[in-house]
Amino acid sequence: MKKPSITEVIVVEGRYDKNTLAQVVDATIVDVGGFGVFNDKQKLALLRRLAQARGLVIFTDPDGAGFVIRNHLKGAIPPEQIKHAYAPDIYGKEKRKKTGGKEGKLGVEGMKPDVLLSALRRAGATFEGEESPGRGDPITKADMLDAGLIGDGSSAAREALVKELSLPEHLSTNALLEVLNLLYTRAEFLERYCQMR
Repeated sequence: MKKPSITEVIVVEGRYDKNTLAQVVDATIVDVGGFGVFNDKQKLALLRRLAQARGLVIFTDPDGAGFVIRNHLKGAIPPEQIKHAYAPDIYGKEKRKKTGGKEGKLGVEGMKPDVLLSALRRAGATFEGEESPGRGDPITKADMLDAGLIGDGSSAAREALVKELSLPEHLSTNALLEVLNLLYTRAEFLERYCQMR
């Protein structure tokens, strides 16, 4: 079976993530070497050039370290040149490791191919030969406020929503809004969230 081709450059944390994704998609995949990206000016300059030329899909692990790396890249590259792929919180350990990670979650390297493809599609990655569907009206912060997901006493509601939707627990409110807009139209979200309450 032919691997789907993706136009954007996919950015991952390490070489094992890169190897896993390379088996699933035909794309340029760059690993940042984990926290090494904080001190690697040349790699950051390369990522900026790639982002400008082709756009990036940042696909880090769903743990705290992955979100630190993601946020560093978000601050260093213009937001209009970045898409974000989020791996769900799935607990376990990768086959090559003797013990699981600090938070007990699988990283990108431990995800099944269908999970990886689904995350890339939700991120809005450009699959060559496929049309991108229009999303319609976006979910807004006002919608989140009306739903009790922001404002006083909203953290428990956000935690419940994140758990219900199998999203990474480290999402900030803005990142949650971004992910919700990747997953749902405004009407779908309002209907689904109303069912959950």
